[in-house]
Amino acid sequence: MPVDPEFQAAYASDPRFQTDLANPPAPDPAEEGLSEMDKVRRRGQPIIQAAKDYYTARLPPVTTYRVEHKAIPVEGATIRLRCIIPSATPDDSTYPVLVWFHGGGWIVGDIEMDDSLLRTLCVELQMCVVNVEYRLAPEHPFPTPINDSFAAVKWVAENESSIHVSVSKGFIVGGDSAGAHIATVCAHLAHDDPALAERKVTGQLLRQPAVVHPDVCPEDPRAVPTADLLQGAPNDPRVSPLLWPSHAGVAPAFIMHNGADPLRDDARAMERALREAGVKTRIVTYPGMPHGFYYVYPDIPMSRKMDRDLREGLKWLLEVGVQQC
Repeated sequence: MPVDPEFQAAYASDPRFQTDLANPPAPDPAEEGLSEMDKVRRRGQPIIQAAKDYYTARLPPVTTYRVEHKAIPVEGATIRLRCIIPSATPDDSTYPVLVWFHGGGWIVGDIEMDDSLLRTLCVELQMCVVNVEYRLAPEHPFPTPINDSFAAVKWVAENESSIHVSVSKGFIVGGDSAGAHIATVCAHLAHDDPALAERKVTGQLLRQPAVVHPDVCPEDPRAVPTADLLQGAPNDPRVSPLLWPSHAGVAPAFIMHNGADPLRDDARAMERALREAGVKTRIVTYPGMPHGFYYVYPDIPMSRKMDRDLREGLKWLLEVGVQQC
């Protein structure tokens, strides 16, 4: 599918993506002493800054929510959870919860990426949002990002009262790109875990998900096998959740994908596999849009539509997921 003309025109004139090969930039003193991986992470920040600024300008009043940080134990370390909780009275109010995993190919990104967006979701939808700072590859290769993330899901289920959550009102896992991959893996792990039988995950919010390694899907036309970055075996279902032995009974899924995205067919295949297993699904397409378009140009019409769809998708998951359980 050709790239949307509006996006293409904006991209062609955007100085963030112009490279003067004859005059490469001088070394950045701020990068002195950084590893090559940390340099990559630092250089990626300006690309998503527009989305951060867009949602920061739309933050609800600080009196409408509060932020708490939790340090939870994982194998060999602790990780940070940022819990965004609606402010309401009485103090014993409880809320549904969204556990969110940021994108970045399992190697970049952090809980700051979507922070302002998640604060708007917390207040508008009156739900707690738990933003997970899972450890990144290559320093922490597979299965560390998965294990950290699932530990966060289980921590939420076991510590509802500490963050004013009632998972019976809605227990959604969600994320973007690599984070959407982690979210659907966690949804499947949760379904298969007897410890969560009484506190079921009720929904999956999957935005531009990566769900199958190209090595186990030869017809996949992607030029870059993104799942290599996770450093897991391609046919391991935790790397390629499309290959999970059974999708039956996992939580309903709201899936968002882009028409000009190398991951387009991942989303379509996952939606079909879930639907054919009897899972309730909804899927939304953004024709002509490339991967992560809404981070780069958050105020174009298609990005604003994505934002509306995200909110409506969460409302739908809260409704159908709780009904199902």
